Amino acid sequence: MKKIFVAGATGWAGSEISRSILNHDEMILTGGLSLSQDGKNLSEILSLKSDHTIPLFKSIEDAIENVEFDILVDFTQPEVAKHNIHTALQKGKKVIIGTSGLTDEDYEEIERMANENNTSVLAAGNFALTVVLLQKFAEMAAKYIPHYEIIDYADAKKIDAPSGTVAELAYRLSKVQKPKLSVAIDDTIGNKETRGATINGIQVHAVRLPGHTLAVETIFGLKGEKLILRHDSGESAEPYVKGVLLAIKNIDTFKGLRRGLDSIMEF
Repeated sequence: MKKIFVAGATGWAGSEISRSILNHDEMILTGGLSLSQDGKNLSEILSLKSDHTIPLFKSIEDAIENVEFDILVDFTQPEVAKHNIHTALQKGKKVIIGTSGLTDEDYEEIERMANENNTSVLAAGNFALTVVLLQKFAEMAAKYIPHYEIIDYADAKKIDAPSGTVAELAYRLSKVQKPKLSVAIDDTIGNKETRGATINGIQVHAVRLPGHTLAVETIFGLKGEKLILRHDSGESAEPYVKGVLLAIKNIDTFKGLRRGLDSIMEF
């Protein structure tokens, strides 16, 4: 039985992940992190059908001192997540990261710590299967189409930009082929900021408006033709839950850092 601790256990994604872990035959939910619900019982807060108490803590240090767990699943905020991840890795815990907003430099540090402590980290900007497929298809397209840009859509209240999904996509596509620009950004006449941000050599445009949950478009263009790959998320966290459970099942199959759910999947 794998013992799991969920940081962000009362959040939108974390609460659904907690429910699914509790109902899984091969996993035990031993506790959760919640700054606002410290000392309370997650079973009662989420109305879980459980006979045992699932304690909530305000810090990862308190959790490590009071409960046993093998795997940290983190769905919090970037600064909180970095502290949680570093602390867990120093204790030899395995980590699954669903928090967005971490940078490539953050992941370089996380990879170093994972290797030093002989443990495993799986990070995914998005755990939905349809996003995994979009990433794979976009990587295929980027091999043959050297002109592309990314559009990132999210709710107006999302504070990080780009989303973790788009940050991971830009990182991955840059490893295939960085796009060519017919006009350099610095040569743009007018307001060059309207051309978006350059992330890993790729132009990324972030839209933040009410009515959006999460969507990503990768637009490829050649003379006389174009290809648009788009993913849209609904309001349910269920697609992410399935991916996280798959990550938990496979976290023991490697050491170090892997980015992307597809890194543990067969295609």
